[in-house]
Parts: sequence; structure tokens; C-alpha cells
Amino acid sequence: MDITRFQKRVENFTCDNCGTENVGNGYTNHCKQCLCSKHVDIFPGDRKEDCGGIMTVSAITKKGESYVIEHTCQKCKQTNGDHVRPEDNFDAVIQLVKATNERLSKK
Repeated sequence: MDITRFQKRVENFTCDNCGTENVGNGYTNHCKQCLCSKHVDIFPGDRKEDCGGIMTVSAITKKGESYVIEHTCQKCKQTNGDHVRPEDNFDAVIQLVKATNERLSKK
């Protein structure tokens, strides 16, 4: 079985969560406004996942010099990660980092 781990796809999309129009660059996998994603891939870009659920942000963590968004599918509970991009809504990123830190400090 031939499995490719990453397939670059340049696709524009309308966010199913907030309705924002997003311009893809081949690496775009989440909405620049609300940071939500859609569960459509088994491996990035393959479009082979049938779930189709909305993936909301469950955490944002710092990894080296960048931040990583953890998404959790609201339909099947699958999780995955993606880097915060320069075009992402910085205010939303900051709010989610604060929420993640608060949640972690209560554990």
C-alpha cells in the first residue's frame, strides 16, 4: 500500500465554523480568523478522511520559536497539530494561549 504522508494542495475555502473566506497556499489547514479546521485528511492534503467534522482548538503550545495549534475533531475526537501562521488572527491566538495556560495551571 503506497501512503504519501504529505500532499501540497493549494485550495481556497470558506470556514464551516465562522464563514471566513480563506486563501490557501498549499500548507493552509485552518481558518485564519477562528483557527478552526475541518477533518478531511488522514495525512495532510490527502482528502481521504470521510469524517468531515469541525476541528476546534483544544490547545496552543510553544514549540521552539513557534506556536502549535492542537485541533480536536468535534465529531470523532481525532486530534492533530499545525503551526500558527503569520496570517492567523493574532488576537485569537493570544486568547487561546491564555486559555490553554489557565487550563494547564489548574491541573
